[in-house]
Amino acid sequence: MLCQFSFSNFRSYRDETTFDFQAAALSEFKDSLIKTEKGNDILPVGVIYGPNGGGKSNLLAALGCVISLVTEPVYELGKNHARFIMQQKVSCVPYLFDEDSREEPSRFQLFFRIGEYEYRYYIVLRGGVIEEETLYRRKLGASRAAKVFERNHEGISLGTILGSKNINTEVNAKMPLLSFLAINYSIPVIAEVIRWFEECIIRNYANPLAEQQILLSDNDISKKQFLTIMNDMGIGITGYRFDQQSNEFYLQRTLHDTLYELPFSSESDGTRKLFAALPVILMALKEGRLVIVDELDAKLHPKLLRYVIRLFTNPEINKNGAQLLFTSHDMSTMKNSIFRRDEIWFAALNSENSSEVYSLSELRKENNDPINNTAAYDKQYLEGRYGADPYLRNMLSWEV
Repeated sequence: MLCQFSFSNFRSYRDETTFDFQAAALSEFKDSLIKTEKGNDILPVGVIYGPNGGGKSNLLAALGCVISLVTEPVYELGKNHARFIMQQKVSCVPYLFDEDSREEPSRFQLFFRIGEYEYRYYIVLRGGVIEEETLYRRKLGASRAAKVFERNHEGISLGTILGSKNINTEVNAKMPLLSFLAINYSIPVIAEVIRWFEECIIRNYANPLAEQQILLSDNDISKKQFLTIMNDMGIGITGYRFDQQSNEFYLQRTLHDTLYELPFSSESDGTRKLFAALPVILMALKEGRLVIVDELDAKLHPKLLRYVIRLFTNPEINKNGAQLLFTSHDMSTMKNSIFRRDEIWFAALNSENSSEVYSLSELRKENNDPINNTAAYDKQYLEGRYGADPYLRNMLSWEV
């Protein structure tokens, strides 16, 4: 489970920015939280709203940058430990609107949990070169963290956790030490961490190519579950098949005891997106993975978007601590009946043309009281009360 992600000097973000999956002390939807015996409760869902160009996608790209940096060399050498959905590499581009930032490094830090341990992974990049990299592990409930490794300009220092293996510390400056260790050595703690990175799923369904990547199982149980959920969503599919000769995928419907087939390319945009996205979501729920989706609402009816969100917030379905982080422009789901206040985030440019993010739970009214959990979040957002001005109110007042 991802607990917290921080970064700085990446694309539209200049200053240190933190996105937090740790639950705040709020009264609403406590049953939806991912709970552990020790440690803070974790949110199953996070959504980022904001205007175009505000930095929503760049926050997801920052997280994707770290994940792809770590997993790409492992995957290319066939050393991956989990069923891996290879993501497109995200290059590390610094903030370019001031001369100092252009030359400064980009910094990334992740806190995540695996079993009874919480890990902290920190990496610093400048021009593709890794200047610093550290990995620490802390047992939940313990006050101190143990070093797994440290890497800086003075060299590499290994913790006792790695055991007594004779480990080579001559690593290419562009290769993460975490990846190097996963490729060359069989070390349980490293295998556990690299597996967590490999299990992260990143998707951008605003890109039509993502809809062509369909991951469907031939397993009868998985197929039945998939078709049941599709029908729950109002997509009346009774089956599917892939024709090897024509290299065409077909969706099947049964009407009056007659089976009909329609090529996948002839289906609606929403149906194609669901067929591409739902198997990935079901995999995440089954295996407790983190799913990161840019523009999850694109081409989806709001009711279907709500259905997907509730798959993660329903503890009877989400039994393994899966998480969903996504961006959205859909105001109809910005409701107190769907989200906790700490699950709603906003991204916007500040006066210096740098992106910032903040949670609805952090905002205060004029009298310094927090936003009520009974408030009409969508209405107040459109009125500009939350800072990340969606500019709709300005458009409505334009004169021709």
